[in-house]
Amino acid sequence: MDFVSKGLQVLPRGFYRRHPALVAPELLNKLLLRSDGRCARIVEVEAYAGSEDPAAHSFRGQTARNATMFGPPGHLYVYFTYGMHWGSNAVCGEVGEGVGVLMRAAEPLHNLELMYAARRAAKRLSDLASGPGKLSQAFGLNRDFDGADLVQGDRGIVIVSDGVPPPDNPTVGPRVGITRAVDTPWRWSVPANPCVSKAPSRRRDSQIAASRP
Repeated sequence: MDFVSKGLQVLPRGFYRRHPALVAPELLNKLLLRSDGRCARIVEVEAYAGSEDPAAHSFRGQTARNATMFGPPGHLYVYFTYGMHWGSNAVCGEVGEGVGVLMRAAEPLHNLELMYAARRAAKRLSDLASGPGKLSQAFGLNRDFDGADLVQGDRGIVIVSDGVPPPDNPTVGPRVGITRAVDTPWRWSVPANPCVSKAPSRRRDSQIAASRP
């Protein structure tokens, strides 16, 4: 895609080379873009901070599953959860830190027909990517995209800016579906956006605790 003519700028590596709690709110209103034209505005995110964050997959160190999180910033970490869903994260920080930002929800903008084809259960736009599993499914993201370079676009997926800034006063709150560090306010969303995910019931909280990056 000709980013320049469309007024788009790929986020540089340095954008991600920071603490995830700094990166996360600045990812709001950025665009997730695939080379097939699928495009959505990121409207909800969560930060996970490795060894300082008991809620993170990477808290206890590197494993085969989370190895991408410990690699260079600006890559995509994709993990499997519930035995059926994929979660997609932007790797942040420095090599070896194991930190990142989970993309929880996005507002679909372009090539909606491809997203609906991938998300046949969705009946309305607000449900296409209103959750981490839905977002990954709408964009066709699975284990094949784990390690994809979001800066170089080596697997046809990037995060870009179209000049829309993050909200001045994003909605801030605790992360969803965790049992540790439950009060840490590391979830940000675009206020009143209809595509923001709905919080799971308390009954499901314990079931999805292991799904966090």
